[in-house]
Amino acid sequence: MSNWLCRRGCVFLGLMLFWIAGNCTEVAFAGFSYSGEKQSIPVRFPYTTEYEKTLGGRKIDGLLQPVLASVQPKNFTLIPRIDNLIGRDQAVAVSLVVTSETVSTEQIGAIYKLLVQVRAQTVFFDFKSMMVLAAYPMSFAYIDQLSSPPTEIDKLRDIGYVYNGIDGKPGIISRFTQTLATANLPSSATKFVQVTKVNIGDEARAEFPKQYENGEAETWIADSLSEAISTKMNVPILPFKKGYAIGNTMSFTVSDGSVYSLKIPDSDYELSIDLIKLKKVNYEEQAAGKSIIYATYTTIKLELPGSTVYLDANFKNGEVKIVPSTQVDTDDFPAFQDSILGLLNKFAGVISGDGNPWLKASASGDNVDKQVIATRELLQSCR
Repeated sequence: MSNWLCRRGCVFLGLMLFWIAGNCTEVAFAGFSYSGEKQSIPVRFPYTTEYEKTLGGRKIDGLLQPVLASVQPKNFTLIPRIDNLIGRDQAVAVSLVVTSETVSTEQIGAIYKLLVQVRAQTVFFDFKSMMVLAAYPMSFAYIDQLSSPPTEIDKLRDIGYVYNGIDGKPGIISRFTQTLATANLPSSATKFVQVTKVNIGDEARAEFPKQYENGEAETWIADSLSEAISTKMNVPILPFKKGYAIGNTMSFTVSDGSVYSLKIPDSDYELSIDLIKLKKVNYEEQAAGKSIIYATYTTIKLELPGSTVYLDANFKNGEVKIVPSTQVDTDDFPAFQDSILGLLNKFAGVISGDGNPWLKASASGDNVDKQVIATRELLQSCR
C-alpha cells in the first residue's frame, strides 16, 4: 500500500503544478513519432516510413508544422518546438504517436479492395519526469477499389490519404489538430481511466488472422474501445500497457531520431472487455448473392478496483455484409472487424447519452440503464 501511495503522490504533485499554472500552461510539440522499439519501426510501419521518404527532408513533421501554426487550443498555449522547454520548471509536451498500420487486399469479382488503416494517439507528457499525462486515441481507414491488384504506388498513395484526409474526411493529421484544440490537461483532481484487461475467447480468437498474434488482437481491441469512448466523450484514456509498455513504460521514436521512454501512471478506474464470441450466420441467399450477419458478443466492465463496480454487462452487435455471387474470395475478418467496431461505437454513443435504441435490444445485465448512467457520470468526471 505504501508504494501505491508513493506513486499516486508523485503523480499528484506533478499534476498540482499544471493545476496551479491553469490555462497559462504552455505545451511544446515534440514531433511525429512511432510507438515501440526503434529497430521494429520498418517492420511494423513499412508504408508510413516509405511514405515519409517521398516527402524528402520534411517528413510528416513538415506536414504538421504549418498546420499547427493555426491551431488555437482552448486549454493551453501550443509552442512549436520541444527545445523551448529546456531549463523550465514546468515542461509539458505533446506528440502524435502512431501505434499501428494495416494494409490488406481483398478480391471481389474483378475488383480489388485495398484497405489502409492507421491508428495513433495524441500523447501529452511531462518532459521533466517523463510521465504520461493524458492520451487521446484516434484512427483513420481508407478503402480503395481497383481494377487490378494494388501496386506499391497505390498503397503509398492511399496511406497519404490516411494522413492527409480525402473526400472531406479529416485524416490523422487533422484529427490530431482537432484533438489539440479541445484536449484537457489533467488537474490535481483528475482521475485516470484505462483499458487494463482484454480477454478473447477461443471461438473469437479463431477468426483473427495470423498478424493479430502475440498480443496484437488484444491491443487492437483495447485501442478501439479507448478511441470510441475518448472520441464520444472527449475523455483522455491512458495507453493500454500490455500493448505499448514494458514495466509500465511506453517507448516511442520521434522522426528526428529522439527516443522517449514514458512512464504510464496507475489508473484509478479500469475498463475490461471480454470478447466472448464472433459468429457468422447466413441471413438470406439469392442468385445474385447472399447476406451474412457477422455478430459480436462481449462483456464490458468498468470498476474502481477493490471497491465499486459501475458497469458489468453483456453487449451484442450484428452487421450485415452483402456477398455477390461473383466474389472470388471472402475474407470474413474485415466484416467481423466492422461488427466489433460497430459494437464499441454504439456502446460509446449510449454511454455518452446519444439515446441510441440499440441498448435495449443488445444489452443484458442487472439494471443496465442505471449502470450506463453511473458510467456516464464517472467518465464525465474524468475530463
